[in-house]
Amino acid sequence: MTKRMGYRDWRWLALWWHHFFLLWITIDGQTRYSIPEELKQGSVVGNLAKDLGLGLSDIYDRNLRVASEAGEQYFSVDAGKGELVVNDRIDREALCGQSISCVLPLQVVIENPLQLHRIEVEIRDVNDNAPTFLKSEHIIEIAESTVVGVRFPLETAEDSDVGSNGIKTYTLSKDDCFTLKVKEIENGRKIPELVLNKSLDREKKAVHSLFLTAMDGGTPVKSGTSKITVNVLDINDNVPLFENSFYKIAVAENSANGSFLITTKATDIDEGPNGEIEYSLGIHTPPAVLSLFHIDALTGDIFLKQQLDHESQASYRIDITAKDKGLPRMEGHCSVQVDVLDVNDNAPEIVLTSKPSSVPEDSRSGTVVALLSVRDLDNGDNGKLTLQLPKGSPFSLKPSFSNNYALVTTGPLDRERFSEYNIEITATDSGSPPLSSKKTIPVSITDVNDNPPVFTQPSYNVYLKENGVPGSILYSVSASDLDFGENAKISYSILDSKVQDVSVSSYVYINSDNGSIYSMHSFDYEKVKVFQIQVQAKDQGSPSLSSNATVHVFILDQNDNAPAVIYPSSAALGSLSHQRMPRSAKAGHLVTKVTAVDADSGHNAWISYRLAEATDASLFTVNLYTGEVRTKRAVSEQDDSSQRLLIEIKDDGEPVQSSTVTVSILLEDGLHEPILDLRQKSSEPSRKNGRITLYLIVSLASVSVLSLLTFLILAVKCIRNSRSSGSCCMRRSDCDDYKNPNRNLQIQLNTDGPIKYVEVLGGDMLSQSQSFRSCMSPMSEYSDFTLIKPSSTTDFKEVISVLDASLPDSTWTFESQQVSR
Repeated sequence: MTKRMGYRDWRWLALWWHHFFLLWITIDGQTRYSIPEELKQGSVVGNLAKDLGLGLSDIYDRNLRVASEAGEQYFSVDAGKGELVVNDRIDREALCGQSISCVLPLQVVIENPLQLHRIEVEIRDVNDNAPTFLKSEHIIEIAESTVVGVRFPLETAEDSDVGSNGIKTYTLSKDDCFTLKVKEIENGRKIPELVLNKSLDREKKAVHSLFLTAMDGGTPVKSGTSKITVNVLDINDNVPLFENSFYKIAVAENSANGSFLITTKATDIDEGPNGEIEYSLGIHTPPAVLSLFHIDALTGDIFLKQQLDHESQASYRIDITAKDKGLPRMEGHCSVQVDVLDVNDNAPEIVLTSKPSSVPEDSRSGTVVALLSVRDLDNGDNGKLTLQLPKGSPFSLKPSFSNNYALVTTGPLDRERFSEYNIEITATDSGSPPLSSKKTIPVSITDVNDNPPVFTQPSYNVYLKENGVPGSILYSVSASDLDFGENAKISYSILDSKVQDVSVSSYVYINSDNGSIYSMHSFDYEKVKVFQIQVQAKDQGSPSLSSNATVHVFILDQNDNAPAVIYPSSAALGSLSHQRMPRSAKAGHLVTKVTAVDADSGHNAWISYRLAEATDASLFTVNLYTGEVRTKRAVSEQDDSSQRLLIEIKDDGEPVQSSTVTVSILLEDGLHEPILDLRQKSSEPSRKNGRITLYLIVSLASVSVLSLLTFLILAVKCIRNSRSSGSCCMRRSDCDDYKNPNRNLQIQLNTDGPIKYVEVLGGDMLSQSQSFRSCMSPMSEYSDFTLIKPSSTTDFKEVISVLDASLPDSTWTFESQQVSR
C-alpha cells in the first residue's frame, strides 16, 4: 500500500512539473518561459518582477506593463505578486499552425526611466487533437488483373498537433489480399499506401472492406479511422504512367490569376477508351489547394486560380491523378511541389512601444523620448529595413535589439524657437522597388527659465511738471519674457538709490504688476531738477532672472515764484528805500537801480520793471529790462522835494508773478555829488559809497554763484541727454575760451522736449544789462533762433562761441535792443 501511494505521488508530481511548473532562462539578455497550451486563465507563467530584478513597489511606481507583438493580450501582470499570468485561452494550433517552434514574444515596458525588456513565452504542444480524415469513407476500384505489388496511395490523415503529438503511424484491418505500407516523404510526412499482396479474384470476392486507422504519438494515444471499400473490376490491365512522378516549380506570389504554371503528362499504352486519359487533382487535395490551383482535364496543364501569398504559405504540394476511360478505369499518380517566391508586397510597419513623453528644453543629449519597433512581413532583402529622420532634427534613433529603437535627443533644444516637434520617421525596406511607410511622433518641449525679462528700451526719459498731484502716474515701463507660464510672469520693483541723500523710494513707487510708476509727493523744480530711477523686472522662474532699466526724470519748471528784490538792500529786507538826488540833476540822471531775481528759470525768470505809481510821473522813468531809475527831465524848483515811486516787478511766466518795491527820493539843494555809476570805483570812499559797494559785491557774488550752479546743472543734464538720445551738448572744452572775469555771463537752456529757447544774461547788476534771448519754433524742421543783440562786439562773439559749441547745426537771427543809460 505504501509503495502504491508513493507511485501515485510521484506520478502526480511528475505531471504537475510537466504541465504547470514553468522554467525561465535568460538568453542574450532575454527572459524565456515555457508553458503548455490550454492553461486556465490566471495560471502563473513566472515571477516577472523577480526575474527582471524589480521590487513589487516598482510595478506601480514605474507603471510596468506587458505588450504582445501578436496583437492579442494573452498575458497580464499580477500587480500584487509581480507574476506573469495567463490572461486568455491559448491555442497553439491557432497561433503557430504546424510550426515546430511556437514562441510568443512579449515586450515589457517600464517607465521612470523608460526601459524596454523583451521576454519570450514558448507554447508547448499538448495532445489535444485526434487525427482526422477528410472523408470518412473511400472507394477504390481495382481490376482483378492488377499485378501483385501495385500500390494505391490512400488519404492521409491530418493532426493539428505537432512533434510527438502528431501522426506517428497507420494501421490497416486484416485482409488476405492487402497490406499497408507507410512511405515517409520530405518534412517527415507519412503517406499510407495500400499494397496488393495477393491477386484479386472478382468471382471469389468482388468487394473488400478495410479500415485505415491513423494514430498519433501523444500520451494517451489518439486515433482516427477511415473506411476503405475496394471494388474489384474487370480487366483494364495498363495504368497511365506520368513522365515524372514528382515535379517542382517556383512561382512568384504576385502572379496573376489564370497564370500557367506547369504541364503534367501521362501515357497509357492501351488502345481506345482504355488509353484515353483524363487529368484531375487528387481526391485527397485539401480545399485550400483546390481554391488556388486548377488542372486542365485534357492537357494536364496546371493554372493559378487565385493570387498566392508567400507570407501565408510558402509551399504547396499538389497530387495529380491521370485516369483512363477503360473498364475498369485505371489511374496513375504524380505530385507537384509549388514553391511561392517572396515579392516585396508588404510595406514596413512602425509600432510605438511607448507613448512619447515631454522633454525639458535643457535635457542632455541622449535623453530617451520614445520607444518603437519596426517589422516587415516579407523575407530576405524585402524584409531588411532602414529608418530615417528628417535632416536637421535634434533627434536620432538608437537601435536596441531585434528591430527595436529608442528615439533620443542629439542636440540642444530651445522651446522659444520650437515648442513642439512632429518627428516623421520613415521606414524603407531593401526590396525592388523598395516600399516605405511613415509615422509622425509629436514631442512637446517643456519650458525652462533661461530667458531674462527684456525692457522695451534700456532707458526712458520722463518730463514732469513741478507741483504735480501726489499719487499721479509718472510713466509706465514694460518688459517681456520669451519664456512660458510662471517663467514669463514679471514683477517690477525699484532698486534703492539716493536722490540728494534721500532714498528714491520716498519720491516714487511702482506697481509690481504693470510697471506703472507713481509720485509719492509733488516735486519742486527749485529743489530737484533731475533724478534717476533704477527699475528691475524679475520673472517668477526658479532660479529667477532679472534685468534693469534706467528712468531719467526731468522736472519742468512752473511759474511758482515771484521776483525777489535784492537791490536796494533795504527794499530787499522789506523796508522803504531812501535815495537822495540834487535838484541840479539833468534829464537822464541815474537816480538808482532796482535789481530783482526769480528762482524760476527760462521764460518764468524773465523780469521786467514798470513804474506803477509816482508822486510826479513826468519826472522819473524806469527801464523795462534793467530796472534803472532815471530822470525824464531836469528837476525844477516847483518839483516836490520828496518824491515817492512804486515800482512793479513782473516775470514772463504764465500766470504772471509780480512784486513791488517803494523808493523814496529826497531832492536836496546844494548836493553837487552825482550818483556814480556803480560799475566805477570812487577814489574817495565815504560811508554811503561803502555801503553801495558792499551791496554791489554781495549782488555780484550771488549772481555769479547762481550762474555757476545753473551752468553746472545744464552741463549734467546735457551729458545725460546725450547718452540717452545721442544729441550733442555743450562740452567743457567748448567753454574754455569763454572766460571773462569782468562779466557775469548766465546761460539758461530750457529743454521741455525739444529745445525751445536759450537765455543768456550778461553785465553787472547796475550797469547797462545785456540780454540775449533765443527762441525756436517747435514746428520748425531746423533750429531757428531769434536773439537780442548785446551792446558790445566782444560779448556778442562770446555768446556766439557758446551757442555754436552747444548747438552747432542751428541757424541764428539777431535783433537789437538799446537800453539807454
